[in-house]
Amino acid sequence: MPTVSEMLDMTGRSAIVTGGGTHLGRAMASTLGELGAAVYIASRRADLCEQTAAELRADGLDVTALGCDVTDESQVDDLVGRVIKDRGRLDVMVANAGAAFTTSYIPDASIDEFRKTVEVNLTGTYICAQSAARVMIPRRSGSIVTLGSIHGFLTSDKRMYDGLPTFRRSGPPYQAAKGGIINLTRGLAAELGEYGITANCISPGQIPRTSTDEGHVERSRLAIPLQRTGVPDDLKGAIALLASPAGAWITGHNLIVDGGWSIW
Repeated sequence: MPTVSEMLDMTGRSAIVTGGGTHLGRAMASTLGELGAAVYIASRRADLCEQTAAELRADGLDVTALGCDVTDESQVDDLVGRVIKDRGRLDVMVANAGAAFTTSYIPDASIDEFRKTVEVNLTGTYICAQSAARVMIPRRSGSIVTLGSIHGFLTSDKRMYDGLPTFRRSGPPYQAAKGGIINLTRGLAAELGEYGITANCISPGQIPRTSTDEGHVERSRLAIPLQRTGVPDDLKGAIALLASPAGAWITGHNLIVDGGWSIW
């Protein structure tokens, strides 16, 4: 029987992390590299990805940066094709790229903002998953990890944002897109299970960026049972489990990493 260390070992495997240049994507890319995988990070900001890749390579990790718009099928197929050309296999697709574009709210919300939010988050995730599945199916193995959010099954409490005019909550478009990703992941698991491919979602809680309004960070901290907001490295354990052979019998799952925010 393999040891836990052996089950977490990803030496000889390859992975893609979209949106891998910053924040959560960077932490997950670093994790996969630390476990021994060859990691390709990609986003529309190829320059930012290259800067991150260089920093991770300086730490001894095998990381390559590429430009890719996840809403463009041909670009995603090219990204996957590059990994196959370089490594001969794709073991992990982390569909992390996403964003919120909310500047207005119901009843005066912009339908264009809704469409854009769904396109980048939900449609982009679907495109990445499908492209990965095409090369994973013949090998009858692979792991697809999507990124949801606590706002994929909870809404925003508007009171948390009162008096913070410079900080906007995500709003219904983001909540709809992330909720769609969670159930899309279940659908992927059902469709791809017969090929030995797992599909799971990670739903992070409040993991603020350095630019996040300090007032909101403190309100969030007080609402979390563990009494702290998250940091990107809090996702390392989740991605290590779901992307490696250690999670080989987990599929269709939504792993909530939120410090307990959603328990009350």
